[in-house]
Amino acid sequence: MKQIEVQILGQVYMLGCPDGGETLLRSAVTAVDREMLVIKEAGKVRARERIAVLAALNLAYQLAERGPATPPTGTATQQDETDTAHTDASIDALVRRIDEALAEDGQLL
Repeated sequence: MKQIEVQILGQVYMLGCPDGGETLLRSAVTAVDREMLVIKEAGKVRARERIAVLAALNLAYQLAERGPATPPTGTATQQDETDTAHTDASIDALVRRIDEALAEDGQLL
């Protein structure tokens, strides 16, 4: 696992990145940064921690709106279950990375 440097809302973070996952991770960072910037520019929320939580909720809601992928027959397949487990694991890993990054920062304001 390599480390990549990213910037979210003007702050630099070093994130662990699995081999072959850099493009996906950078895409996720871009989405988080964009969402946090929209919330910050709205001017109603100032604390970085609250901005991060609201951005996470917005992105999670967008994922939930998409709903689980189902085959045309409407029956779940082993691949669907594998995809769901992989997505859940990816979300858990992303949450852990965010927690680690926030813990290192200490001060979020």
